[in-house]
Amino acid sequence: MQVKTIVGLCLMAGLAGCSTLPNSGPTGRQVIRSATQPEVGSPIRVVPVAVAADLPQSLPPPAMSLPQLPPPPTDMVGPGDVLDITIYEAGVTLFTDRGAAGPTASAPGVRGQQLPPRRVDDNGDIVIPYAGRQRVLGRTLAEVQTQIREALSRISQNPQVLVTLSQPITNTVIVGGEVMRPGRLVLQTNRERLSDVIALAGGTRREARDMTLRVTRGGQVYDMRLADLVEYPQLDVATYPGDRILLIDNPRSFSVLGASGQVQQLPFPRSDVSLAQAIATAGGANPNLGDPAAIFVFRYVPDATGTPVPVVYHFNMMNVGTYFLAQRFIMQDKDMLYFGNARANQPAKAFQLISQLFTPLITVAAGVNAVNGN
Repeated sequence: MQVKTIVGLCLMAGLAGCSTLPNSGPTGRQVIRSATQPEVGSPIRVVPVAVAADLPQSLPPPAMSLPQLPPPPTDMVGPGDVLDITIYEAGVTLFTDRGAAGPTASAPGVRGQQLPPRRVDDNGDIVIPYAGRQRVLGRTLAEVQTQIREALSRISQNPQVLVTLSQPITNTVIVGGEVMRPGRLVLQTNRERLSDVIALAGGTRREARDMTLRVTRGGQVYDMRLADLVEYPQLDVATYPGDRILLIDNPRSFSVLGASGQVQQLPFPRSDVSLAQAIATAGGANPNLGDPAAIFVFRYVPDATGTPVPVVYHFNMMNVGTYFLAQRFIMQDKDMLYFGNARANQPAKAFQLISQLFTPLITVAAGVNAVNGN
């Protein structure tokens, strides 16, 4: 009698608990109803994807935001540059490597004297003996040679000047972040593009599809996906001296919620991921909880004014044609993939709960009856 009483009480408790069985989230009908008839806020547009016309339009190529500036000469002089200057004189010389003859010394033939390295100061000036302070900011090496020669020609016989860059600073860019060899990179020509600079820096240390390229130019910051440089060559513009190029590890991802195989955040396994690939990566709908007819993608979509508005795309995977549409639906960064909870699974869950509750009790009852000799 006591065993029957215990079993009866457990049965009542189990049936009472069936009304509060845990869910992994709302069902498909609940998602659509709460989106189109929200208790708070404005309605959210729900797009049932049943034919190809329902698919969102492909994203346009990224707009060119980084300005293309005309490249300067590669031998332009600026602050920080270190110049090697050699002066050649014939007859009476101002410069000599012996140091004893003075400015009126006479020597046969042509003599050349290399001055100590001259670093261009912050004002763009250098100082040359007998010629004084010379402003070389923004001039090419050939122009600096002519400038120094003209300054010395009044006190020296037909001097000749040779100027070279020993430590270029002006015609360089700074490369940092996820590259193999970060640091200052000299632009040997005026044709190096963004991808060229990354290659010269040893390439990326991580997957290129996960990289964001940040360029700081003229006080402005421009971001773009590194993979876009390959897909859209018009974005691969020429670098400009003074650019600061930074590679940032910024993998794209999408979230998986609801009655899926596992709730998680998944990175993009490749540059482009379709909805079919995303569902497969997430493990699909849970066979005990999920509803294949209630798969949703939550996304912010820019409207006509560019303001992002929420949109929900609904996929009924019980229709064969939807599988082909899922292959053409391209996932975007920060998309949320939701698997609706199957309402028809509630009885099965209740039966499973009751089975878990009563299996131990049935075993105990059988043991009691055996002891009592029944």
